[in-house]
Amino acid sequence: MEEEAGAEVPLLKIKGDYHQGCPGCAYDRKKEVYRGLPYKEFLYLWMICLTAALPISSLFPFLYFMIRDLHVAKRTEDIGFYAGFVGASFMFGRCLTSTIWGIAADRIGRKPVVVFGIFAVVIFNTLFGLSFTYWMAIATRFLLGALNGLLGPIKAYAIEVCRPEHEALALSLVSTAWGIGLIIGPAIGGYLSQPAEKFPNVFSPDSLFARFPYFLPCLCISVFAAVVLIGCIWMPETLHKHKADANRSQTVEALESHLIDPEEKADQNGSLDCKKSLLSNWPLMSSIILYCVFSFHDMAYTEIFSLWAESDRKYGGLSLSSEDVGQVLAITGASLLVYQLFIYPRINKVIGHIKASRIAAILCIPILFAYPYMTYLSGPGLTIILNIASVIKNNLGVTIITGCFILQNNAVPQDQRGAANGLAMTGMSFFKAVAPAGAGIVFSWAQKRQQASFLPGDQMVFFLLNLFELLGLILTFKPFLAVPQQHDTN
Repeated sequence: MEEEAGAEVPLLKIKGDYHQGCPGCAYDRKKEVYRGLPYKEFLYLWMICLTAALPISSLFPFLYFMIRDLHVAKRTEDIGFYAGFVGASFMFGRCLTSTIWGIAADRIGRKPVVVFGIFAVVIFNTLFGLSFTYWMAIATRFLLGALNGLLGPIKAYAIEVCRPEHEALALSLVSTAWGIGLIIGPAIGGYLSQPAEKFPNVFSPDSLFARFPYFLPCLCISVFAAVVLIGCIWMPETLHKHKADANRSQTVEALESHLIDPEEKADQNGSLDCKKSLLSNWPLMSSIILYCVFSFHDMAYTEIFSLWAESDRKYGGLSLSSEDVGQVLAITGASLLVYQLFIYPRINKVIGHIKASRIAAILCIPILFAYPYMTYLSGPGLTIILNIASVIKNNLGVTIITGCFILQNNAVPQDQRGAANGLAMTGMSFFKAVAPAGAGIVFSWAQKRQQASFLPGDQMVFFLLNLFELLGLILTFKPFLAVPQQHDTN
């Protein structure tokens, strides 16, 4: 009898604390009853983040040839100039609308925004593959970024679908799926573009894929997104919607206002004022600034790594083929999955996400410093060292980004979480739009100064990357970073 009474306590507590008809309360009731890992919801997180990440970088392996075939560049030297605008248009579109999608997710729910974002991927990623003019390519990529408001709401969703002890794992799944998508995307684009030339026995010269040689990789990603879109029909909503209590509270507040202690009322007003402005929330803004700096660094590193690895050795590169680089990225992607599922949660539990981010930033500096000296290696030795360096660098980078995710979500209550992540996405998108162009310019300049006395060639490139890594490390300490007090997930 005592055991039965004890088992009823949580249920009685649920009935008192939760609101009938609210999807957020219904899901919180589920979390109270079931204390294990929400595997189904984690699968949603993984698939949605992968859907959002795949289109971002899938075009880079074939973008050069796509611009060439669109005949917009008068000279071969101008192809890179026009390609830069296509690459930046996605991030520019996302920069303009990320905050709006975050606010929408806080108003109407996480699920509607996610569903619409995946639908936009299906439509506009397909249209990009069918682009027959340069401006059509620009427009479809811009709309794909502007209407794809997935990452901000899904980070809020990751916190809300699990208990507090599983939040680190949930956010690590987001960052892992994102990182793997950015690695698998170029592999899909590289292997499946121009199929009529690569696989003439399968695709005839008169087929649709010969007329639109860059349609197949876009179509494959869009089909995957369509499957995820269908699966999202059963995705649970987590946003609290207390409509009945909102109407009733207007009368209750009028009746009870004279009973509230003046000091308590002042505290409530202060809390409401704090909720009104995200920009005045320094714990949130400091974590967003940190996120933007490391995002800029990661995007610049991603751009430079491929350029450096494929450039000729006389310019300080490794003279690797696109297949060699793809193999390195594939191994790195597999390591990210293992690291985030089995290693990072233990690290976070032992030392916390802030210390883990600091240690990761410190370890990145000597690794980046060693990259230019890999030109003295060759054969299996180069392959082994390069793979080890890439695996360690990318896993350390994901450690830092996951820490930023946790800081951002802990800095705000649930009803501001979507808007806060949208604001972070806006800043991050701007920095990631600038990073590829800046990295390309610096890389081109560095290759022209091979005989310089101070940091010749690519040594200058990796030195500048280390400066941004050092800046990010400094920003993880007080007074630059204000550690937020964790808000209730309800």
